[in-house]
Amino acid sequence: MKRARVIYNPTAGREAVKKKLPDILERLEKAGYETSAHATTGEGDATEAARYAVEQRFDLIVAAGGDGTINEVVKGMAEQPNRPKLGILPAGTTNDFARALNIPKDLLKATDVITDDHSMYLDIGKVNEQYFINIAGGGKLTELTYDVPIKLKTMLGQLAYYIKGIEMLPSLKPLKVKIEYDDQVIDEDIMLFLISNTNSVGGFEKLAPNAKINDGYFDLLILRKTNLAEFIKLATLALRGNHLEDDRVMYTQAKHIKVTPEDEMQLNIDGEYGGLLPGEFINLKEHIEFVVPKSFIESHEDY
Repeated sequence: MKRARVIYNPTAGREAVKKKLPDILERLEKAGYETSAHATTGEGDATEAARYAVEQRFDLIVAAGGDGTINEVVKGMAEQPNRPKLGILPAGTTNDFARALNIPKDLLKATDVITDDHSMYLDIGKVNEQYFINIAGGGKLTELTYDVPIKLKTMLGQLAYYIKGIEMLPSLKPLKVKIEYDDQVIDEDIMLFLISNTNSVGGFEKLAPNAKINDGYFDLLILRKTNLAEFIKLATLALRGNHLEDDRVMYTQAKHIKVTPEDEMQLNIDGEYGGLLPGEFINLKEHIEFVVPKSFIESHEDY
């Protein structure tokens, strides 16, 4: 019999997974999986749980939580000689990665996607011996994803990010950064940079509209030096997907990116603090086999 290991964050999404866990386990069992579950207890615990599931040769790992939980699970699987399939149950605040894969937010419908068992090998990113599934970036505004208190996220959801973002706007300042990508170099003052693996970033589904998650390329967005009024205007354009036409936004695709700031700059990895830059970003093409909806595979057949 096939074996599945559910690794879930018990506090994510107003404890949504915890409440639905008996139904999730029942559906996986009916699909032919001998299923067990592990509730994470703190930072890094999902990584250790995933590493254990890899060592024990489980056939399927299910990551249940937000992008941070999925990131930790991937960290425990990446570059291991034996990598099980990975299913996702979205229960975070923004669920960017699950949204990019067209996985339903309803946990039981997402479980049905897993039991339908359609899968696809997708890219992940690596930076400074860490891994990311969706986004890496730097600049003051990228820090709000981990500056928002957990209790506030639990109570207010995505609204908590908007509240924190408005609070941070007056303190936004450009930083001098050297960015080398493939055979190009940029060396100037920027507000922020984002290295995306998918088209869904921070709830903005059109921020990297050309992103393909299995092509071996990152989508690099750089916001050049701008004032507060211009920044707010650009954020409005980004909601509609019209921001790439603005001269203050630089957009390109690259397999290998190196970022070296002149002063201290924090690294954001999938919405969590990832240490300080500099950093070297490498795309690991089609590295992990993800369970995805059949419709997602059909929409990517021409890539």
